[in-house]
Amino acid sequence: MMDADSLGRWRHEHDFLGVKHGAHERRTWAVVALTTVMMIAEIGGGAWSGSMALIADGLHMSTHVAALSIAAVAYSFARRHVGNDWFSFGTGKIGELAAFASAVILAMVALLIGYESVMRVIHPVTIAFREAIPIALLGLVVNLVSAVLLHDHDHHGHADHEFEGDHDHDHDHDHDHDHDHDHEHDHEHHHDHDHHHDHAHHADYNFRAAYFHVLADAVTSLLAISALVAAAYFGLPWLDPVAGFLGTIVITVWAYSLIKSAAAVLLDAVPSRSRAGLIRQRLEIDTDRVTDLHVWRLGPGHLGVLAVIVSEHPRTPDYYKARLAGIEGLSHVSIEVNPYAAAAGDRPRGAAA
Repeated sequence: MMDADSLGRWRHEHDFLGVKHGAHERRTWAVVALTTVMMIAEIGGGAWSGSMALIADGLHMSTHVAALSIAAVAYSFARRHVGNDWFSFGTGKIGELAAFASAVILAMVALLIGYESVMRVIHPVTIAFREAIPIALLGLVVNLVSAVLLHDHDHHGHADHEFEGDHDHDHDHDHDHDHDHDHEHDHEHHHDHDHHHDHAHHADYNFRAAYFHVLADAVTSLLAISALVAAAYFGLPWLDPVAGFLGTIVITVWAYSLIKSAAAVLLDAVPSRSRAGLIRQRLEIDTDRVTDLHVWRLGPGHLGVLAVIVSEHPRTPDYYKARLAGIEGLSHVSIEVNPYAAAAGDRPRGAAA
């Protein structure tokens, strides 16, 4: 008779957090603290000195503090609830939810900068260069330090074209046939020697969102400094709103990139058609046919796979999972095996004739 102890080895945790989760959490909180101190100093200094420029820059920085705090809290929440059964596939996607929210805030900041730039064109204002330039320089230093803390080549060095979509799905399900389910949970990352490498499932979009926030602030500070110097020493005040427009364009592109990537994960988009194609190729040998295939991201560095196989000579799920050995990042694999029905009327929908 089966008992709880003997069944224990078949159970597994759904820990799909990234391998750098702890380091990213600590570094994000450090940047939150640094940015908060800078924000308080600017607002407090502005109130004490009567400088509206200081107060305005401090309020602008508060939006980044809010976004960075969302990222930091998401890391903490995901870590604390990693073993919570309420989350069917763990808490690995909480970072993407935070990244999506941060990207929306980033887009709003871009629109605000664009609006202010338009107003500067319509209603030019006198710029207090002696105050504005030191503030912009100080903000640039703080943002560069923050960018260094949040820089991670593994996560920021890849183009944003990871999610290619997938046209290989067949969603005709038929559960009236006998089937066998089995699950595999493997935290080891194997290298795929078939040259189907991609880095989509490794990217930590929450960390990337935090990085883009401080980078966006650094870019706007750099543009502002350039425009202020040009206006102060070369008599070109129109460069101030032009710098604002450039900042709007750059930040909007980054925000769109983040929204697209995070939304793809939240909607369980296929991370890579080549990866899904390789999985199908490994499973479809001899008379084995994949009638339903799902590949989705569970968290940074973790992919889930659900495959339904119809075969004239069905084997155990473990036999088919062994064919997927060496494909990087497969952390949760579920295989359903159905015998090929001889009678056409009993054949599962989607099975090859």
